[in-house]
Amino acid sequence: FNVGDYRRDAVKVYTGNEFFNPDNTEAVAIRNLCAQNALEDMCNYLHNQGEVAIFDATNTTRERRRTIYNYCTEVCCFRVFFVESICNSPEVIQANIREVKLKSPDYKNVSEEEAVEDFLLRIELYVKQYEPIDDKITEKHYSFIKIYNCGERFLVHKIRGTIQSRVVYFLMNMHVLQRTIYLTRHGESEMNVEQRIGGDSPLSPAGITYTEVLAQYIANENIKDLIVWTSARQQAIDTAAKINAPTEPLKALNGLNPGMFEGLTYREVAERYPEEFAARDRSKYYYRSPGGESYHDLVARLEPVIMELERAENLLVICHQAVARCILAYFLDKDP
Repeated sequence: FNVGDYRRDAVKVYTGNEFFNPDNTEAVAIRNLCAQNALEDMCNYLHNQGEVAIFDATNTTRERRRTIYNYCTEVCCFRVFFVESICNSPEVIQANIREVKLKSPDYKNVSEEEAVEDFLLRIELYVKQYEPIDDKITEKHYSFIKIYNCGERFLVHKIRGTIQSRVVYFLMNMHVLQRTIYLTRHGESEMNVEQRIGGDSPLSPAGITYTEVLAQYIANENIKDLIVWTSARQQAIDTAAKINAPTEPLKALNGLNPGMFEGLTYREVAERYPEEFAARDRSKYYYRSPGGESYHDLVARLEPVIMELERAENLLVICHQAVARCILAYFLDKDP
């Protein structure tokens, strides 16, 4: 629930940083109303269907945070977790503005130089009223994390429950600056040629050709400080063999475990185990083969890997079809 979106709906045209001047009483009234509307919509969402909601706003004063906390805990009966991002490095601020803030609808059809200048002035206006979270006296009962310079240092305070713990884990493993992640399946294997499930077979001639083409492509990209992750399967490790970069095999990137169907074709599964094959067709995400994994299991297995992906910089991941699907679904925000 982005308060900026509510503000853009209310005002329609962004008139510049002066709208965020704490001495601009008319603008302050509009911003407060937008924040309250977003807060009410968020709580309605949590009451009706949601489990977790993000109230996205600057929330720079203790009065604003007290309003949010009291409304959510006393009126709506939900836990509150604050995230405070503190940037005092000019380099981090400039990089953050250029990589993140310039994409804001506020700066559509505005030159980069004008946008940067305006947002720096907006920051100065925020600083005029900014009050950091007080973990000693007035706000010591809040649950929060303070993030310094996009991850140089963290302060975690009064974490309550599994969800808050997972949010902290996520925030401590992510960064907002630009990087590139390449994702590919391993080269074709001999079992792929035979259309057999699972396995750890050598690469086919076409798979060997793919390793050469992939290595040349990566070399041409000239990627700074590239690291390669592969599954622990031989066909993935072999696919990375000709790439000039540090390589790390990870068992967590292994393909979906097919259990008792290992080495069979899908036709053989349908003929020998028709009930299992039909059950798989009904729900591919939750279906677990005997002795194997479901996609649901695979997502749980990949969660630590995805956290590492959030923390990583330039990276090439060589994995398997089901694993690639899950990683892509995460970054593209797709439902199961």
